[in-house]
Amino acid sequence: MRWIAQRKWLCALALTAMLAACAQPSRTLAPTAESLAQALARQPVVLLGEVHDSVVQHALRVQALRLLVQRGARPAFAFEQFDRDRQPALDRARADRSGDIGARVDRLIAAAGERGWQWDLYRPYLALALEQDLPIVAANLSHDQAMRIAQEGLGAVFDKSQRAELELEQIDPELQRLQEREIEAGHCGKVPREALPDMARAQIARDALLAESILPYREGGVVLLTGNGHARRDIGVVRHLPAKVREKTVAVGLLEDDERVDALTRAFDYVLVTPVQARPDPCASLGTMHGRPPAVSSPAPAQ
Repeated sequence: MRWIAQRKWLCALALTAMLAACAQPSRTLAPTAESLAQALARQPVVLLGEVHDSVVQHALRVQALRLLVQRGARPAFAFEQFDRDRQPALDRARADRSGDIGARVDRLIAAAGERGWQWDLYRPYLALALEQDLPIVAANLSHDQAMRIAQEGLGAVFDKSQRAELELEQIDPELQRLQEREIEAGHCGKVPREALPDMARAQIARDALLAESILPYREGGVVLLTGNGHARRDIGVVRHLPAKVREKTVAVGLLEDDERVDALTRAFDYVLVTPVQARPDPCASLGTMHGRPPAVSSPAPAQ
């Protein structure tokens, strides 16, 4: 009888585990705005990745964010595309309510300064934020600052107290190694090996500053619109968030269906996979680099 009771208990335990497993949401989302909106609603802090030039991904993200807002969410929109030092210019542009939404979006984009983003892809996010009066946050390290770090090291931009505040004084060696590997792959293996450490530190500094930028909005909700590399849980922004905020953060990657997709899926809480967008081979335009290259982020719209 005892053996039968134990067997029943084990069966019940196995059934409970199976039901719990079935209740867990799939890591890979259906490629629809609805499934993406549901994932975005799971936590107040959202790291929403992208392949920067993917027209399909941007369309899905905007539709999902619109659904999220229609259902009552009021998140801040934090943009990798705006450097933090442009926030005052962004606020001045936003304060000017003259003209229609299109004209107001034009002013916001002008406030970004001379940055090489494909702004037509980001106009719908800005329009939605203006229509719904949502906070717009300039979140990124400036290009000039990242370039200085890549060429001269962290001390060229941050003093000792700033490095301590951003927890950049002692960078995890494993994080450093992984970032160096990603940068080397993103630049098609053409970065001089001696340049990789400072380029990786610049990328880590970007993540630290992106994390710091979204923290003030964590209670009311915030969506960081960023490349997939920054949205990854293993090497990205989440590494620089306080532990209690990490628990309330969801990392969503929008990936292209290429040879890296299976490996990258593990770096996010959820992924949505779209077809590979046709584009010129980014490696073909890169010659062999000499010295310390100024660029930090990948020259290609990489995963």
